[in-house]
Amino acid sequence: MSARLPIEPVRKTLDLRCGQASAFERFSAGIAKWWPLAVHSVGGGDAVHCAIEPKVGGRVFERLASGSEEIWGTVLAFDPPRRLAFTWHPGRAAERAQEFDVSFASTGAGTTVELEHRGWEKLGEQAARHRADYNTGWDFDFGQRFRDFAEATA
Repeated sequence: MSARLPIEPVRKTLDLRCGQASAFERFSAGIAKWWPLAVHSVGGGDAVHCAIEPKVGGRVFERLASGSEEIWGTVLAFDPPRRLAFTWHPGRAAERAQEFDVSFASTGAGTTVELEHRGWEKLGEQAARHRADYNTGWDFDFGQRFRDFAEATA
């Protein structure tokens, strides 16, 4: 697959046994409680916290033990409890950022959360490999860790 051609976004869907507002809050404000910071961070073992600032233009970032911060992205849409979108470039230049778009829809019995991770083309020749890694990684980070956290606190 050529990096010059559009690359299919990674899409994941969860049906959760919790309300829409709770699912949104757990994903955004609760990210430090479900994100596997020890293995998915810029600072590695020095990373102590991560957060999403709740506003358009807010930062998605990690904080290191030294107090310094590493920017992962910028919030593009913050529409509780329906939608959150942000750029994603941990450890890379902002010009090479992908985008996340996460929607939360009430189903009556719970919430359907749809995650789309797109913009792989900005990674050039490494795009297909990164997409494949994230496709598998989101099954665990989103499909298991986030699900477990959202439903345990419902």
